[in-house]
Order: sequence, then structure tokens, then C-alpha cells
Amino acid sequence: MHSRIHSGEKPYKCHVCEKTFSLISHLDRHMRVHTGDKPYKCSLCNKSFNQSSHLQLHKRTVHSKRRPYDCPHCGKLFKINSDLNRHVRIHTGAKPYSCRHCSQRFTRPDQLKTHLLKSHNEGTWLPCNICQKKFSENSNLKQHLLRHEGVKPYVCSRCPKRFYLVYELKRHRLVHSDYKQFCCGLCSKDFKHKRCVVQHFKKCSAKLR
Repeated sequence: MHSRIHSGEKPYKCHVCEKTFSLISHLDRHMRVHTGDKPYKCSLCNKSFNQSSHLQLHKRTVHSKRRPYDCPHCGKLFKINSDLNRHVRIHTGAKPYSCRHCSQRFTRPDQLKTHLLKSHNEGTWLPCNICQKKFSENSNLKQHLLRHEGVKPYVCSRCPKRFYLVYELKRHRLVHSDYKQFCCGLCSKDFKHKRCVVQHFKKCSAKLR
């Protein structure tokens, strides 16, 4: 099994989409994409997942209040390390994802994927079967479909408001909290909303010129 890491051998093939895998366990996990099987259920909200790692990530991002990862530039706190790494690029300007066809670079992989579709016709658009709007990511299409269905699965624990997406609920929670998660990197003033700190940062920068 280890030697396949070096040889690239993938003897296990999905009979639905013909994608290949080096381990039978990876094929078994992949098959849940086609069967829709979601054996891992959250004990707090009954949401189900097809992988145990997705369940653990869900618990950390939705149900936990711990934010162990802090930005060295502005002190903003994050629940998962990948969110911190993505945020730090705001300060550093890093764009690690480059287009193979042109000189364009991007901060996130989904931005690159959309660029390849729009500019180079590489990849496959995922259309909504109701309004025909196109998406580059399946997760974005699923979120979009919730709006057609009128499903708002995320409920505020402090008031009756419901939301389509978890980030909408997180943004709403600031109404009930004094927590200010956005910090100006120039004067260290704190803000509840990103748009406010962006506006303030521009004013601070202008004063220092």
C-alpha cells in the first residue's frame, strides 16, 4: 500500500464515474458521493456527513466557541487553521494559486477555478436546474438551491431569525454580542463588521500619507 504513494498506482476504480484510488477505503468513502449515504450524524443539530472529518470540522466551526488560532498581524481569532492562513493573505498580499495559461494569480483555489472556466473554458460549469445560474463549485450550487427551496437550516439561539448559510448566522450573532472580531492593523481599533474596519483602514492610511 505504501509503495503506491511512489508508483502512483491506483487499482481501485469507481464504477460510476471511473475515478481511481490507491486504497479500497478511499474508494468506499468516495462511493458515498454517489449513494448519498451520510453515516456520521451531529449529536447537536442532527446534520449528517459522509466523512467523519467533515463532522469534526462541522462541530468545531458551528458548535464550538473556541478560537485557538490568532492572526499575528491584527490579532483576529479563528476556529480552524485554514481560515487563519486564508486571512493572513489579506495582510501579506500572497496569491499562491497561479493560472497555467496566463499570468493571473489568486488568493483562493475557487477563484482560480472560476477564472479557468470564464477565461480559458477549462472545466465544467454546474448549472442550477431552476434558474440556470452557473457555479464553479458544487458547494456553492447547493447553497444556492437552498434559496429556491426556501430552506433556512441555521437558527439563531438568541432570537427567532433563521438563515440560509452558516456565515449569515455568524454575521447576525454580532447583533447580540459585544465581540469585535475585526481589528485595524494601523491603530488597533476594534470593529464588529468587516466593512467598517475596511472603511476605517482607508481613512487611517490616508492620514499617514
